[in-house]
Amino acid sequence: MDMMTAPAPAKRPRGRPRKTAEEASDGNRRDELIRSAARLFRRRGFEATRTRDIAEAVGMRSGSPFYHFETKQALLFAVMEEGMKRAVARQQQALDAVAGQPPLAQLRQLIRQHFEVLLGPGNDFIPVMLYESRAITPRQRATLARLQGDYEALWLPVLAALHQAGRLHGELKLARLLIFGALNWSVQWYDRRKGASLDALADAALALFTGSSE
Repeated sequence: MDMMTAPAPAKRPRGRPRKTAEEASDGNRRDELIRSAARLFRRRGFEATRTRDIAEAVGMRSGSPFYHFETKQALLFAVMEEGMKRAVARQQQALDAVAGQPPLAQLRQLIRQHFEVLLGPGNDFIPVMLYESRAITPRQRATLARLQGDYEALWLPVLAALHQAGRLHGELKLARLLIFGALNWSVQWYDRRKGASLDALADAALALFTGSSE
């Protein structure tokens, strides 16, 4: 009896395998859940927001979010963690765009991007972090603290250069804390429908902290 030669096994493509359409859809749905949860947690508070409300906001059945997140608390942490990761990445990009420019111009860029993180459309995670941190675990808070450290580290060389040049007065650590405190408080009073533009806010903050608008 003739033996048929078995076909050679197909070679696996190198590199990371491509996501299937279903996997890509799952990733998109996860992002939708995080954005919608952030918006609802900010408007209603964590306790008052039901998982059903979040599901309805993205057109899911009430139990579907649990496919992506085990609990509502896990979703809350994801809002904070993903928000901070994106904030670090965007702030790094903003700083890279003014690399080589004077420290004053770099600080203005950092402030402007920080206002975008705080007040820009769709950026709800900072207010959620400010008011809902009691609802996450100590380990989760430690994770966020590390990300916040990464975010603030981008500012330190710029603030140190301005301090050395006499453009930023006071002890450096206290100056940093006061700057972030002043900027972060804007989430309490800023109304984009009535207030100044984010560029105008950045110019005013720069003048306040350094006595200069560049």
